[in-house]
Amino acid sequence: MLAFAPLHAAAGVAADAVTWLAGTLQPLTGGAATAAAIVVFTIAVRLLISPLTLAQVRGERRRAALAPQVRDLQRRHADDPARLQAELFGLYRSAGASPVAGCLPALLQAPFFLVMYRLFSTGEGSTGDGGTGAGGAGAGLLGEQLAGVPLGWHLSDGLAGAAGPLFGALLAALVALAWWSSRRAAAAGAATAAGTGPGATGGTQAGTQAGAAADGAVPAVLGRVLPLLPYLTVVAALVVPLAAVLYLVTTTAWTALEQAVLRRPQVRTGQPLDRNS
Repeated sequence: MLAFAPLHAAAGVAADAVTWLAGTLQPLTGGAATAAAIVVFTIAVRLLISPLTLAQVRGERRRAALAPQVRDLQRRHADDPARLQAELFGLYRSAGASPVAGCLPALLQAPFFLVMYRLFSTGEGSTGDGGTGAGGAGAGLLGEQLAGVPLGWHLSDGLAGAAGPLFGALLAALVALAWWSSRRAAAAGAATAAGTGPGATGGTQAGTQAGAAADGAVPAVLGRVLPLLPYLTVVAALVVPLAAVLYLVTTTAWTALEQAVLRRPQVRTGQPLDRNS
């Protein structure tokens, strides 16, 4: 499953990085060194792609500022979808606001999560034989533990001992983060639908919904669907191993922090659009 050369090589590099971090953190974290290394590794990944995230936020603000012009184009070319799309792309291009730029950080994270899942679900790339199962005393990274629970443990392997409280705490954190992100998505969608302009949104949903289609049906559907998307991390956590759950909690918390800091509502006073903003 998912066994091909690039993934195997990447898993080996990730294993070396996590192992080195665990050794470095051992004096401070003791038996939780590998779990702490996963958290540090995840933060390092997010810092690595932070320039793209900043570019994404700037693009979102540009697209949000273009919302009045987008609505004007939608009214003028409501009967000519092809002309509307051409005009929209021309508008975005002239403002330096690519409609697809917001996908880059999420797309770049996906391979890292896949590598982490591969590493901690099979032991591929780690030292030792990869273990004898999720609950076995396997060698390498799969044999490491957090609060007595192997990092290769799945929720389906049982909730005996410390597994129940540990998974419960991590899932509760994911649900709380998903709820917070969902509320922000819903608020952004409502503000866009009400036509309150870029100062009330400044997020991905505003930029996406403003140029999604000529009629209001697609933005309305997105407004209902987007608030549900954060809960997909909770669903994923039900089937991935503990190490991957740690990754999910860390990266989701980082995303929430980014939203709070970088996507604060922008108060605009009618200044012209700045391509460097």
